[in-house]
Amino acid sequence: MDRDRLAQALMATFLEELEGHVAALNRDLLALEKATTPARAGELMNSLLRTVHSVKGASRAVSVGLIETACHRLEEVLAAVDNQGPAHPELMELCFATADALDDAGRRLATKQDLKGTPLEELLPRLEEAAQSPESLRARALVPTPPEPTRPAPATPPPASATPPSSPATPPPASATPPPSPVTAPPPPESSAPAAEGLPVRVSAQKLDALLARSGELRVAGLRLEGRVETLEAVSEELTHLRQRLTGAESLVARRLETRLAQLGRALAADRRTLTQAASGLDEEVRRARTLPFAEGCAGLERNARDLARAAGKQVRLEVHGGALELDRSLLQGLREPLLHLMRNAVAHGVEAPAARREAGKPEEGVVTLTARLRGGRVQVVVEDDGGGLDLGAIREKARARGLPVLDDAGDARLIFMPGLSTTEAVTAVSGRGVGMDVVRSQVEALRGNVDVSFVPGQGTRFVLDVPLTLSTLRVLLVLVSGQTFAVAGESVERLLRLAPGDVRRVEGRQLWAGPEALIPLSTLAQVLGLPAGTPRPHPSALLLSAGEVHAVLGVDEVVAEQEVLIRGLGPRIRRARHVSGMAVLPDGRLAPLLNAPSLVRAAEGRTAAAGLFPVAAAPSARRRVLLADDSMTTRALEQSILEAAGYEVLACSDGQEAWERLQTEGADALVSDVEMPRMDGFTLTEAVRGSPRFGRLPVVLVTARSSDEDKTRGLQVGASAYLVKSAFDQSHLLETLRQLL
Repeated sequence: MDRDRLAQALMATFLEELEGHVAALNRDLLALEKATTPARAGELMNSLLRTVHSVKGASRAVSVGLIETACHRLEEVLAAVDNQGPAHPELMELCFATADALDDAGRRLATKQDLKGTPLEELLPRLEEAAQSPESLRARALVPTPPEPTRPAPATPPPASATPPSSPATPPPASATPPPSPVTAPPPPESSAPAAEGLPVRVSAQKLDALLARSGELRVAGLRLEGRVETLEAVSEELTHLRQRLTGAESLVARRLETRLAQLGRALAADRRTLTQAASGLDEEVRRARTLPFAEGCAGLERNARDLARAAGKQVRLEVHGGALELDRSLLQGLREPLLHLMRNAVAHGVEAPAARREAGKPEEGVVTLTARLRGGRVQVVVEDDGGGLDLGAIREKARARGLPVLDDAGDARLIFMPGLSTTEAVTAVSGRGVGMDVVRSQVEALRGNVDVSFVPGQGTRFVLDVPLTLSTLRVLLVLVSGQTFAVAGESVERLLRLAPGDVRRVEGRQLWAGPEALIPLSTLAQVLGLPAGTPRPHPSALLLSAGEVHAVLGVDEVVAEQEVLIRGLGPRIRRARHVSGMAVLPDGRLAPLLNAPSLVRAAEGRTAAAGLFPVAAAPSARRRVLLADDSMTTRALEQSILEAAGYEVLACSDGQEAWERLQTEGADALVSDVEMPRMDGFTLTEAVRGSPRFGRLPVVLVTARSSDEDKTRGLQVGASAYLVKSAFDQSHLLETLRQLL
């Protein structure tokens, strides 16, 4: 390696170390301010001096004299703090300012900028003066100066290091472009192994993102191969039927082809299993490498809260709960800006001044809490404060001025998420420009999440951000609208509905679905998306969507399938598409727009009645009755929707025992059943049907996730007319099978 390349490599390493050291400085300085015992203060001071000394030595190695000199002066200032104690606020502020200046210098070096005239150079005289005469700094601090605006938080979490700091990192200036954040594997336990085998390895986040994309492509290939296996099995079955009709030499040729197809099918199935296992293992390892603790995602927020509170003359403590919860790095990065804005809002507008808190019987120090917890496959992040709550009167006044309807307390509180609705009159660095909570909502919805707010007057405000645990894969419902396929997150769909004219109410020109507990806005997905209306049907399919506490029912032409898909972003050229949050990669390689459920729900709320939802006059006709048994509510509703859309009358049952009892009392023309069910499984149910003199010839279709050859053989042995595997489930297969059997 030549000298230039070596110097570049050393500088890159230095800048990574500097970022971690600045985080450590902020962590220890914040803790030193709160230290309650001399022993704890001494421990923190030793840690600070070690950090500054490390930066000084490293900067000397890469010939950055300004940083070396500043660190030497900072060591002297820290010695003065150690002598006079952290109660000397002017010295502490100078230490914080130096940490900020070091961070700024590192980011300038990363973009090859000169350090002349930077904040760090301007601080040198103050550092030297403070080190020689701390009292002169105290005297200068008696002259009032306007507070500096709070610095923004960094756009990405800080990198881990060989000894990762647990404190927030110092955020960059707004104009700076932070370097890529590397992700570091945790150091292994001490052993006698060679050092080269025990070092942590830094991998850039971009490389991990690319690796995750490649593993996703492998998963798609595995799903596609699974479909190929099913197709080959179908061809083999057709060849078997053909051979049975042939004689002589043609029959022998067909048998040889049948044998070769069977061998190919077994080999292809084995390859599919190997590929699926490898892809799943790689995907899991990459995901684990991409995770960071929630506390690291909150890096910089404590320092921001401190600076903002001091500038406003308030006392605020920021607490983070659930900091050890490991979350995907992309999710943490997406949550940073919303969390920063909500924290700043809580400090600036939620928490009262000390005098007001005393009058209200509260401690002078306010508390802002960030809490992360898992809720199934989703993450719930709560930002709450113990301040005065929302000013509903001011919110309603602003809403009326803009012609917005005034509802109940909960609904009016959500008006703060409307674009441009701000109750703050003064324009400051923190608020008053009409841009705020609507940005929070849009950023959270870009993560396929939603945000809600509640408050108790005089006691505080609570924001709840609900986002998916992973942003790369998702269980979706595929729906057909105006000839196009769209994906909707399954977690946003509360129910699949089959609408009837009697379920619909019209109120002031709006169409509402009469649910069990409330009237819910009803529209069609075609109307919301601005697509041509589909053909009216007597019982159209619909999705009951939820976004927090808000719901809407959207009619669709057809519910196609439920699948796990890979999610891809819209790309840098498309910053935002109305009602679309990404693209779903289907198992066959096609792309389907992933619809933003909260955006759809809001759009459906104000829609007028959709024309042509039902036919003008639906002529009665005799329908075949299908008995459907499946213990999964989602699968049962999906299959019921498909069958009813095809014109069948469906009796839905939650297990085999219920299906057997209803078959004897109500009868049916066909039975569609799952295999794994409580009380009576599908195999036992099929045996009971075949052993019944009354229903012995009833068509029985088993639809199950059990795809082994042994299960298929058993299903046919107990008398199933057809056996469909859910992993390759397609509604056309089920409907065509029933058509042939009936």
